This record gives sequence, structure tokens and C-alpha cells, in this order.
Amino acid sequence: MSEFAIWMVALSVFLLFYAYAGYPLLLFLLSAVLRRRPPLNDYRPTVSILIAAYNEEKSITRKLSETVALNYPADKLEIIVASDGSTDGTDARVREFEDPRVRLVRVEGRRGKTRAQNEAILECHGEIVVFSDATAIYHRDSIARLAAHYEDPKVGAVSGRYKYFDADGVSPTGLGSVAFWNYENLIKLMQSRIGTLTGCSGCIYSVRRSCYTPLPDEACSDLVEPLHIVKKGYRVAFEPAALAFEDTTVSTKQEFRMRVRVATRGMRGILSVPELLNPRKRPWVAFQLFSHKVMRWLVPLFLVSLFIGTAVLIRQPLLRIFLGLQLLFYAFAAVSVVIPFHRSWKVLGLPLFFCTLNAAAAVGLIEVLRGHRYATWETVRRETELPQGAIPSTPVESTSIGRDS
Repeated sequence: MSEFAIWMVALSVFLLFYAYAGYPLLLFLLSAVLRRRPPLNDYRPTVSILIAAYNEEKSITRKLSETVALNYPADKLEIIVASDGSTDGTDARVREFEDPRVRLVRVEGRRGKTRAQNEAILECHGEIVVFSDATAIYHRDSIARLAAHYEDPKVGAVSGRYKYFDADGVSPTGLGSVAFWNYENLIKLMQSRIGTLTGCSGCIYSVRRSCYTPLPDEACSDLVEPLHIVKKGYRVAFEPAALAFEDTTVSTKQEFRMRVRVATRGMRGILSVPELLNPRKRPWVAFQLFSHKVMRWLVPLFLVSLFIGTAVLIRQPLLRIFLGLQLLFYAFAAVSVVIPFHRSWKVLGLPLFFCTLNAAAAVGLIEVLRGHRYATWETVRRETELPQGAIPSTPVESTSIGRDS
């Protein structure tokens, strides 16, 4: 029994290391020698910005004002708002907006963001379609940065970069969200340098309109759409200078619900394109999906295995200490739900974010096994402003994550 427990601990530690550090390290080594040429920044195809909205009366006018002010040729830009059965004044605000480039597409019956995109893209005329959320704030050069990549005919989609902010410091997992997406964006950058992404950032990604595949209502479009584009033989690129700013969630409950939904839809999305998981047909894509997605969703199982293994080996002094550290970590995360340690030291919210993320992955796996599907959901909105200086006033080549080159 003790020998089996030793193997459990050793294997769990290895798998956890690979999921969080080993795979990114491997990408780093490969991307250091495999670098693509940067796109030419003067390429300007016609662009349709498609904003999916449900009951965004309070924020849609600001979103439209920011969008029409983006640094892109006015005669090559149109803005489509896909209102997914909104029941407030969203539609009226869009119709009242005084810019001929702005149009409303009303989707009846509230079928979810993916269905709204499927229907609204039929009304788009741009060569490139950029998918945006109503609450995402774009850097003024973001569209130009995305569009530049499409000079390469092999590029079928381009993802921008999330940048989360915690406007008033109330989010118990705010620092965790910021750190997590910085980490994810770094992985995307390295994947793009080596070959292709296998997923995009939901509030800022673009596709070549001719490559778009209509998806089922419950599909996670920012994951499944890029996978279909890869399946067609195109490449999905990442542009770190195309910035989208979004506020973090307010509570642990909101964060958990959002993560369960994302995990469930992500798992279903990958299962919908099983041929990409076949290492014989698409070895590099299958390797990325297993290493970056599947392994992450299995982390809760590795954590349970590690805990059980160290509990069985409690008589060994080093493993007794290791077990004690695990218990302390989980206990601190649990207490953080009640006591807002993060208000004084944001770093103390990291254990709670880690546990929230992996508990949601475990529930998501159960939801998939139960056959549960998410097509629509209630979003939580709060009136926030970006912290002063959050959006760089200069061109974004100097962002800390670097350029895709």
C-alpha cells in the first residue's frame, strides 16, 4: 500500500508540474527558436465589429462611442450590435446612436451569445469580423493590430489579449484573475509563434468571414470556432498588442459560476471536434489540446490523488509536513470566503482563486457527464471606470508580454 501511495504522490506531483509549468517551459524553449515574421501594420481590410449584447442598456452607448473612436479607417469599419432578445432599452439605445456605421440585428427568443453571432454574421459585410462583448474596453489600436495579420492568407483567425482590472479592489479573486490571464496570454503568444492557437480570448477575437462556421447554441464560440478554423487548414494567430480591458468578478460565487460554465462549454467544445484530438492526424494540435486544456481540467483529480497519497504516507516526516501544508492552504482558501484578506494584501486572494478555478473544473466535468448544456446565462454588471493610466497612450509595441514576431 505504501509503495502504491509513493507512486501516487510522485505521479501527481509530476502531472501538476507539467500542467502548470512543464508545458509552458517546453513552449518557451520551442518559441525561442521558432519565430514568425511580424505582420505589416499598414494592411487594412474591411472590418465588421460584432457586439453581442443582452440587456446592456446602461453600457451599450459607451461601448458604441468607444468603438466608433477606434483608430481604424472609417470607410472600412462597420459596427453590428446583436441584441439577444434584450428586454430593456438596449435596442432603443442602438437605434438612437448617431453614426451610419452602427446597425442593430435583433435576435428573438434569447438563444445565447453563440446563436446571436451566427445570425448577426449574416449581416456583416467586412472581410474580417471582430467579436466583442458589450462591456469590453478596447485600446484604440486594437482593430488595426488584429487586421494586420490577415495579409497572410493562411491566417483564419486572430485573438487579442485580455487585460483584467479590479477597479475598486472588492474582488476576492481579482489578483488571481489578473495573474491567470497574464499567464494564459503568455502561453497564447508562444503557441502562436510556434504554430497555431487552439482557442481565443472571448471578448476580443476575429475571424476571416469566409472561414466562419455556424455553431450550435451551446458551443463556446471563442474555443470551438478557432478549432473549426484549424480543422479547415488555417492558422489562428495571437496579437498581444490588441488589448481588451474587462473588470473582474465581484464575488467568489460569481467567479465560481462563471468558471463552471466556461469549463463545461470548453469540454463540450473539444469533444465536438474529436479528429483534432487524434495525434496521428494532427499531432501538434492534439498535443496542445491535451497539454493546455485536458490536463488543466484534470488537475482536481491530481490534487485529490496527491492529498490521499500524502495522507496514507503520514508517518513519513517530510510527507507529514507536505500534508500539513496542503491542509493549511485549503483552510486558508476556505476562510478567505468569509474574511476579506485580499482587501489588505491582494496576494492573499491567490489560494482562493486557485481553489475556485479547480473546484469549477471538477463540477464542469460532472456537468458534462450529466449532459448539462449552457447556451444562455445571467451576467453581472457593475458601473466601473478603468483605473487612470490603465490604457497606454502610446502605441502598444512596448507591452510587457512582447510582440508576436
